[in-house]
Amino acid sequence: MPVITSLEVQKRNKERVNVYLEGEYAFSLGIMEAARLHKGQTLTDSEVVRLKEEDLVAKAVDSAARFLGHRPRSIAEVRRNLAEKDYDEGVIEAALGRLTTLGYLDDWAFARYWIQNRTQFKPLGTAALRFELRQKGVPDAIVQAVLGEVDDESGAYAAATPLLKRMRGQTRKAAREKLASTLGRRGFRFDDIRTAIERLFEEYDEEDPTFFGLGGASGANSEDD
Repeated sequence: MPVITSLEVQKRNKERVNVYLEGEYAFSLGIMEAARLHKGQTLTDSEVVRLKEEDLVAKAVDSAARFLGHRPRSIAEVRRNLAEKDYDEGVIEAALGRLTTLGYLDDWAFARYWIQNRTQFKPLGTAALRFELRQKGVPDAIVQAVLGEVDDESGAYAAATPLLKRMRGQTRKAAREKLASTLGRRGFRFDDIRTAIERLFEEYDEEDPTFFGLGGASGANSEDD
């Protein structure tokens, strides 16, 4: 049975300890796990296997934590990322379990984060949001539940507002067609698109009657008929 010949704290990570068996590097452990070991201790083969697995899981957790450092991720995204780095399935599942327990992985929180981010920077309709969340691997039950909290009518209005600002001088018909086309591609439903456009047009008619070509509201009424 192998004997521990040295325990050395890593230079770059003071929270991990390199374990040497019979004078050769064998694996590394977190400092709390390593505290249970001592120089001269004999390990059984099963103990060595368990400790090496612990080492792999810890490395997978560290790798996933770096991946999560850029932005929140779904569980499926982290699983794919670890698989691409050739961690085996057992190690991946153990790492995911640990990250979930620590609160770093939560598909409910991720789905809400994704929707909030889109709402703030690029409003999308529920159809587009559903597609994106499914692409991220979020379970359908969670997708359906969080999308039930989305107000598509407000989202369509928020998406159309900056678009219309760039359409000064265009006819109402041209502006309407461009807005409807863009909002449709963003996954909004027809009724919500129509409501948002009508609301914006009414606001512009009151605040800036010269915004549209052909004399704004009065010239556009005959154009839309």
